[in-house]
Amino acid sequence: MGISRKKSGGLAETIKTVVYAVLIALVVRTVAFEPFNIPSKSMVPTLLVGDYLFVSKYSYGYSRHSLPLSLHLFDGRILFRPPQRGDVLVFKVPSDNRTDYIKRVMGLPGDHIQVTHRVVYINGKPVERKSIGDYVEHDARGGTQLYTQYIETLPNGRQHRIIEYPGSEGPADNTPEYVVPEDHYFMMGDNRDNSQDSRFLNVVGYVPVENLVGRAEIIFFSTDGSAALWEPWKWPWAIRWDRFFTMIE
Repeated sequence: MGISRKKSGGLAETIKTVVYAVLIALVVRTVAFEPFNIPSKSMVPTLLVGDYLFVSKYSYGYSRHSLPLSLHLFDGRILFRPPQRGDVLVFKVPSDNRTDYIKRVMGLPGDHIQVTHRVVYINGKPVERKSIGDYVEHDARGGTQLYTQYIETLPNGRQHRIIEYPGSEGPADNTPEYVVPEDHYFMMGDNRDNSQDSRFLNVVGYVPVENLVGRAEIIFFSTDGSAALWEPWKWPWAIRWDRFFTMIE
C-alpha cells in the first residue's frame, strides 16, 4: 500500500509540475515575450528567412491579439504606448485578424504617405536615402540575387537598410497618396519590391492599433535552410552563427 500511494503521489506531482510549467509559459508568452520565425523575404536585409526572434508583447500594451488564439476577452488596448516610426513589429493582418505579418512602421495616424519613383514621401517630404552598393542574396541551393541597397533615414532620425530590384519600376513604386486613419498605422517591408504591405489596401492596408502584437527585439537563432532535420551532420554549416543575439533596428 505504501508503495502504491508513493507512485500515485509521484504521478500527481509530475502532472502538477507540467501544468505549472505550461501556465508559466502561457503567461510569459502573453505579457512578456513571444518567439516568431521569419518565413518570407519581405523584410530582407533586416530579417532573413530562417531567422527566429523574440517579440516584446508589453511594448505597445495589450489587446485581444496578445492572448493565445486571440481570445476575444476584451476590446481595444490597455496600457497602450504608441509605436514609433521605424519600429519593426508583428501584427495581425486586418483582412483575417489571424495571420501574423512583420513589417516596419512608416506612417503614423494622420500621416500622408506616397511612393513616387520608389521614394517614400511622408507628409509631402521625401524620405532621405543613400545608396550603399549592391546587396547579394544567397539561397540554400547556391543561387544568388542582386539588389540595389540603400540606407533610409526617417523624419525622426532612425535609419535602416532597404533593398530593391534593379531595373524598371513596378506598380508599388508609384502609388496614390494614402492618408492614415486615426488609430491606424502604415506598414512597409524593407524588401520594397517583394513585400505585401499597407500599399496594398485590399490585402493589408491600414493596420488598426488593436491588431498590433508586439515589437521585434532580438534574433536568437538563424538557419539558412540548407540542412534538413534528418541531416544533423549539416547543421553546423546551415546555422548563421553571426546572427545570434542581433538586436533588430
